[in-house]
Amino acid sequence: MYKLIQEGQAKTYIPKATKISKKLPVFYNPLMALNRSISVLVLKNIPNKNMQIGLPLAGTGIRGIRLLKELPKNKIKFIYFNDHSKNAVNLIKKNLALNKIKSRFKLFNHDANLFILENKGFDYLDIDPFGTPNPFLDSAVKALSRNSILAVTATDTAPLAGTYPAACKRKYWASPLLDSNKHETGLRILIRKIQLIAAQYEKALTPILSYYHEHYFRVFFRCEKGKTKVDKIINQHGMFNNAGPLWLGKLWDCKLVNKIAKQTELKIIKTISKECKINIVGFIDIHKFCKKHKLKIPKTETLLKKIKAAQTHFSPTGIRTKITENKLKKIIQLLS
Repeated sequence: MYKLIQEGQAKTYIPKATKISKKLPVFYNPLMALNRSISVLVLKNIPNKNMQIGLPLAGTGIRGIRLLKELPKNKIKFIYFNDHSKNAVNLIKKNLALNKIKSRFKLFNHDANLFILENKGFDYLDIDPFGTPNPFLDSAVKALSRNSILAVTATDTAPLAGTYPAACKRKYWASPLLDSNKHETGLRILIRKIQLIAAQYEKALTPILSYYHEHYFRVFFRCEKGKTKVDKIINQHGMFNNAGPLWLGKLWDCKLVNKIAKQTELKIIKTISKECKINIVGFIDIHKFCKKHKLKIPKTETLLKKIKAAQTHFSPTGIRTKITENKLKKIIQLLS
């Protein structure tokens, strides 16, 4: 029924399965290994210490076990593992013992929202559900302590990226757009929705690292309290290419991203570390741009040497640049 795997520095028993679904006896998604690795890197490089960490949807416990094994000891005071499944809690116990972890953790077998609200004062809270994070956002923002970090994953990318616009309006209070920028637009719509939930409680959520990868969106927010800070966040909401309202501010804290990039070979982080230097909303898909203007597609490396630009992690054919379309067109013509 279970098999042993290793992810990062953690050994973990996971369910034997051919398909990832909610019907698993204990939920584990191998495709989220990158998600968990980036979580380790973010927590390693923020200044917070002695953190109370909440994992309301803990599953096999792999995320928390990796944090306990891979972060410096002074980073974590306690990790609170919770899952509504008794099978999951029993497996977390087994996996903690397997990794010889005997302290700095507490186990709970509650509904996720009940767990969050009964254990307020989290310095780091990770909302990583199967599907939309919506059911957990209100309780999550209430439970954040001052200067804390909220991490949110959304795997319902189809509504956010414009495949199901009506569903996006219902769930995220915004209109998406099915174009080249659909995944950046979707990420920004998600960010705004979470910020609005927090704004009700005078908590300002600023993205410090956010990205899109394969089948999900992921955002790490820094939480600060105060009406003025919340107002500054809301003032950065607006429309882009007739999509939105959405977050028009920065998607990344460049200092943090650059610090992380020096410690990892993860391609997505390396790309974002260059991308974050071009502080604009949206990017240009070079293939579609050249098709529109009947131009020969240049090599990306050659083009990047001629203009101030960076590749975007949102698309292998996208570049982020501040130069005008007319100027870009002329430069590409010269390269042909």
